[in-house]
Amino acid sequence: MMIRTLKAVVVPRPIAWVSSISQEGVLNLAPHSFFTVASEDPPVVQFTSVGHKDSLANVTSTGEFVICLANLDLIDQINSTATDYPPEVDEFEAVGLVAEPSETVTPPRVADSPVAIECQTERTVSFGASTVVFGRVTCIAIDESVMSGDHPDVSLLQPLARLGRNEWSTIGELIELDRIPWRDPGSSG
Repeated sequence: MMIRTLKAVVVPRPIAWVSSISQEGVLNLAPHSFFTVASEDPPVVQFTSVGHKDSLANVTSTGEFVICLANLDLIDQINSTATDYPPEVDEFEAVGLVAEPSETVTPPRVADSPVAIECQTERTVSFGASTVVFGRVTCIAIDESVMSGDHPDVSLLQPLARLGRNEWSTIGELIELDRIPWRDPGSSG
């Protein structure tokens, strides 16, 4: 009961659509809804594997993975890759996705995903049945179609998030709010 409640109230959770490759060369692609940036300098992201899944086995044995943006256009394929396929099944092939080469790591990217974050496995930390994977970012590839000038446009990215139960979400209302800088009352600025 506690975990269902926790997942229902810690929302929205961005999705790491993790591409990895086994020691035997089998491609794996799976969504993980416990995902975030862990460090700015050096750039590190993290995702959590609940249970010892193929993604976890692959990223720990090969030391590499790619996080592809899980966006609205790909929701059916993302959900399909959550299926517990056996380790010898190539999820790209199983759900009809095209893999494209990465720039700095061996696992491929999802060709139709507008963003790919290539990573080297930095370390893992286990908590009971869950393992947090930290990946040092080696490259970020972004399709020009989701850029607004030199910045990714969230309305064009259309990222998905997980909520409670089988609920998914997209970006709702956007609110822009500048941070308020502190000024020393004694200064003249």
